[in-house]
Amino acid sequence: MEWIPGATFWMGSDGHDAEEAPAHRVTVDGFWIDRCAVTNRQFAAFARETGYVTVAERPLDPADFPGAPPENLRAGALVFARTRGPVDLRHLDQWWAWTPGACWRRPEGPDSTLAGRMDHPVVHVAYEDAQAYATWARAALPTEAEWEHAARGGIEGATYVWGDEPEQPGQRLANYWHGDFPWRADPGYGTTTAVGTFQPNGYGLHDMAGNVWEWTADWYATSHPEDVTKPCCIPQNPRGADEVASLDPAQPQFRVPRKVLKGGSFLCADSYCLRYRPAARRPQMIDTGMSHVGFRCVRRTGGVANA
Repeated sequence: MEWIPGATFWMGSDGHDAEEAPAHRVTVDGFWIDRCAVTNRQFAAFARETGYVTVAERPLDPADFPGAPPENLRAGALVFARTRGPVDLRHLDQWWAWTPGACWRRPEGPDSTLAGRMDHPVVHVAYEDAQAYATWARAALPTEAEWEHAARGGIEGATYVWGDEPEQPGQRLANYWHGDFPWRADPGYGTTTAVGTFQPNGYGLHDMAGNVWEWTADWYATSHPEDVTKPCCIPQNPRGADEVASLDPAQPQFRVPRKVLKGGSFLCADSYCLRYRPAARRPQMIDTGMSHVGFRCVRRTGGVANA
């Protein structure tokens, strides 16, 4: 872990996606955070020691899915698959598919393995899976404010974790989609990479941009609160929205709360999802893991060596 000093910093952005606004000052206390996202190797040690079974590995209850065909009621997860050519980017079901048998052990489905990927970030973890690991590790999941402060690496208000300028030709600054999304990726991109492959930010943290989205402890809201912009009222260790407010009004049939994800992933393409930025955020239903969602942990009190 690395120690992140407490600070007052600019959180959010007024120049990108609406859910990132308004930009505002917040204060967070110091904390420790994992240098890298939790890996398959680390999660395997947790599962082996505790016998833990992830949400994606558990049988589905038909009562939770009224009207669903029986053949669809099989444990699994949402898996990314490249398309065969250019597609309409408004329809993400062209590259996401519910895949029975997919889970953290078998990321692409029953015939896949973790061979060669033990040091890649663990994926297909639902929120309670990440929380269970954090508890086992005597740690916690970061708040959105903690995560964003750590991601900025001490660079105040910058667009990217490395500064204001986008990645230039020939540079390799983050694992986001290079190529034609979602069908043709440049060599070395288009999938997860081993943690630590790319250079760390100013706080010594790897992959705070790209590779996998990361769970935070905060409930999602469609924007930051407007009142946080008042000079008199800088929030101290803010904790986001409440559970009911996090429900998706566009999908009232799904009464599943949503948490904030941060950091972007290997699927963030400049032409589609420019969200490998510290201010970027998106909601994720707490019962769903995906091919591009992982996590890292924090500790908020002393007693942890810098190791």
